[in-house]
Amino acid sequence: MHHVLIIHEVEDYDAWKQVFDQAASLRKEAGERSYQVLKYENEPNKIVHFSVWTSIQDARLFFESPELVEIRQRAGVKAPEFIYLDQLESGVL
Repeated sequence: MHHVLIIHEVEDYDAWKQVFDQAASLRKEAGERSYQVLKYENEPNKIVHFSVWTSIQDARLFFESPELVEIRQRAGVKAPEFIYLDQLESGVL
């Protein structure tokens, strides 16, 4: 499985979430298969987006596209950090 971890600050969570939800079909078409949105415990505008993708290449093409740069600006995203990960192991305890 291929994962992407994105950490970024947003100007306003509710405004960001609206744009994020509107882009759901774009993300699915690009190869996102599932996601989680988390926040830092004491920083409500510091967001973590953790997602599963069809491939790292699909994720990179999507997140680095000019369209996504514009969507991030519209959503008020500040300095996103993208971490592309390949799964080695998973389990349930």
